[in-house]
Amino acid sequence: MQLDLESLSEATSGAIGSLVSTTVLYPLDTCKTKYQAEVQAHNQRKYRRISDVLWEAISTRQVLSLYQGLGTKNVQSFVSSFIYFYGYSYFKKLYLKKTGKKNIGTAANLIAATASGVCTILITQPLDTASSRMQTSEFGKSKGFWKTLSEGTWSEAFDGLGISILLTTNPSIQYTAFDQLKQRLLKGKMSKKTDTNSSPEALSAFSAFMLGAVSKCAATCLTYPAIRCKVMIQAADSDDGKSTEAERKAQRTISGALYTIWRREGLLGFFKGLQAQILKTVLSSALLLMVKEKITKSTWILMLMIGRYLSVKPPKLKAA
Repeated sequence: MQLDLESLSEATSGAIGSLVSTTVLYPLDTCKTKYQAEVQAHNQRKYRRISDVLWEAISTRQVLSLYQGLGTKNVQSFVSSFIYFYGYSYFKKLYLKKTGKKNIGTAANLIAATASGVCTILITQPLDTASSRMQTSEFGKSKGFWKTLSEGTWSEAFDGLGISILLTTNPSIQYTAFDQLKQRLLKGKMSKKTDTNSSPEALSAFSAFMLGAVSKCAATCLTYPAIRCKVMIQAADSDDGKSTEAERKAQRTISGALYTIWRREGLLGFFKGLQAQILKTVLSSALLLMVKEKITKSTWILMLMIGRYLSVKPPKLKAA
C-alpha cells in the first residue's frame, strides 16, 4: 500500500488552519458579505458603511445572528481546504517527478494551483452557495443547510459556478506568490539541510503571517469585481420589494450582475466593499497560513506514525 504522506500532511494542516481562521473571523465575514450583496443607488442604501451591518445586529438584539451559517461555512472551508492543499501538493510533486527538476517555476505553480482550485469548486459549490445565502438572509431568519438548498432546484445549488471557477485565479495568485516568497526566504535554510527524510522546513509564525497577508492582498485587488458579482449571484433574495422577480433572476447570471452594478452604482460599484474584503481575506489567509506552518511538523509526525502503523514507507522529500 502506498500513500502520499507529504500531500496528506499538507492537506490536513491547511484544512485545520482554514477552520481556525473561518471561525475566528466569521462575524466580520458576515458583515462584509451582507454589505457586498446590497446593490442600490447611494441614497437608497440600507448599509452605507460596513459598520451599519454590525449596528443593525446590535440594535435588533441579533448579535448571535452574525454567526448564522457558521456550521456550513466551517464544513465548506475544511473540505475545500483539504482538497485544495492535497491537490496542490500532489500536482507539484507530480510535476517535479516527471520533469526531474528540484524546484517548480511560477507558470507550473499557477497551473497546479488552478487545477486544484477547479477540483475543489466542483465538489464544494453547493456548500458555498448555501453558506452565502444563510449569511445574507435577514438577521434571525436564516434557515438550515438542507432547507436553504431544498427551496430551489438542484441547478441553483451551483449558482455562481462559472464565476467561482474564474476566481480560482485568486488562490492561484495567492499561493503561488506565497510559495515563491517562501522559497526565497527558506533558500538558505534548505541549502544547509542534509537529512532528506526529516520533517519539512517551516516559516516562523510572523513570517508566514506577513507573507500570507501580502500575497492575499495582491490577489484580492486583482479579482475583486468578480468577487462582488459572485456574492450578488449567491445572495439570498431580498425582502425589500425594490427588485422585480425578473430582475432577481437576471442577477443570478454574470452578465446580469455586472449590468445591475453598473446601472445602479456606476463604475465605483464594482469596488464597493473592497476595503472590507481586503481586511477579512488578508487576515483570514494570513491566519490560515500561520496556523498551517506552525502545525506542519506536528501533522508530518502524525502522518509518519500512521504510515508506520499501515506499513507505509515514508517518501523522500524534495526541496520546495
